[in-house]
This record gives sequence, structure tokens and C-alpha cells, in this order.
Amino acid sequence: MNDARAAIESGADYLGFNFYPKSVRFVEKETCAEITSALKREHPQIKLVGVFVNSPVDEVKNILETCHLDLVQLHGDETPEMLEAFNGKAFKAIRLSADGITDERMIADNAPALLVDAAVKGVYGGSGVTADWSAAAELAKKYPLLLAGGLTSENVADAVRQVRPWGVDVASGVESAPGEKDAAKMSAFVKAVKQTIDDGR
Repeated sequence: MNDARAAIESGADYLGFNFYPKSVRFVEKETCAEITSALKREHPQIKLVGVFVNSPVDEVKNILETCHLDLVQLHGDETPEMLEAFNGKAFKAIRLSADGITDERMIADNAPALLVDAAVKGVYGGSGVTADWSAAAELAKKYPLLLAGGLTSENVADAVRQVRPWGVDVASGVESAPGEKDAAKMSAFVKAVKQTIDDGR
């Protein structure tokens, strides 16, 4: 709960909750529900996102409802049919390689339309490796995308200027240790993003 409040105080608009059991950031459904019910009362404007990797649709829908989540981020090898099953409440994380996107059906109609992450063999996000910004910039011209992959307060300004994404997503870049959020790093990250947006206006 402290991490969530610190993120909101830093100026974050979206908060992610990780339901991938193998992740160091994994959160139990019951714990998440306690946190999110409080957040919905205290900060109704904040969007809450569940992060899933290859979970069954029914399980994701159950967590979506139980935890009062606004959106679902599908970060595994999910199919276009699974994306469609959430009726506009889901978007796909795509590990971008030089080939770009091979299946346009993986792009949602709403914003964010997709999340672009680094392509790291055998890893479903949170690797700290930087995504291909030039390939992401081409996609960002067509779709409202979230840029992820190795972002920190030191490089996010360059990423925003180069890619011009709809938003940015960070995990390891605002942690003092794997899975441990750092309030000062979160604050510096959001400040760098907002400063860059203001400078670009």
C-alpha cells in the first residue's frame, strides 16, 4: 500500500499489479483487493492495471472484478481471441524485435493500444533491458502506445523525445532492489517525464 501511495504522490496516473507467480513483483489477489478498494476510495482518478502472463481468461476476469481493476495488460503469449474476450479492457504487451508487429490483431482499439517492451529471450518483461526506440517510434506514429523496457529517470526524457509514446511504463527502473519500489526514484522518474512533456509543448 505504501508503494501505491508513493507512486500516486509522485504523480503516476496508472498503477500496475503483477499477477504472474514467477515475478518478484507478484501480488496475491486478496492483498491486491485490499489495496485497490482503498485506492478507489482515496484516489478514484487513478487507473488500476492488472499484469498477467498466460493466465486463463476466466481467472483474469475474476481478478479484474475482485480487485476493481480498470485494465488488463496481457504480457505473455496470449492470442488475439483472448485480447477480444475483455471487450476493450485489455491491451497486449509486445516484445518488439526488428521485424515489428507480425499480427495487427494484437493491437487494441482503445488507448493504450499496446505496450512495447524489450525482446529478451525467456523473459516476460521487467528485465531492465531497453526496448528498440526507433522501431517503437514508428509504431507510436500509428498507435497510442505505452513504452516500457529499461526506463529510468536518467533515460526516460530521451525515450519520450525520441518515441513520443502515449505513456511510459516502469518497474525495475524505480526500484532499489528487485520488487522493492524506491519513492525517490519514482518521484524523479515522473518529474523527468512531465518536464519533457512541458518542454515539448
